Amino acid sequence: MSVKIRLARHGSKKRPHYRIVVADSEAPRDGKFLEIVGTYNPLVDPVKVTIEQDRVTYWMDKGVILSDTVKSIFKKQGVFSKSA
Repeated sequence: MSVKIRLARHGSKKRPHYRIVVADSEAPRDGKFLEIVGTYNPLVDPVKVTIEQDRVTYWMDKGVILSDTVKSIFKKQGVFSKSA
């Protein structure tokens, strides 16, 4: 079993917003998770992203795997440049 940082979808039909969560890789998309480390709302202009930088750094130090979408969001927000 591995741990991933990925998106969990919430919101109503055609009005999604997402939580950025740390979850077991075998858990369902909107199922059990270990911790919420941020939110992502793609419907507003500009896109609204909140990230708990210290918790993301903690989990990345533990060796979590980032989903492709979360990796893209983190690059746009500059998460990798701050931790390096």
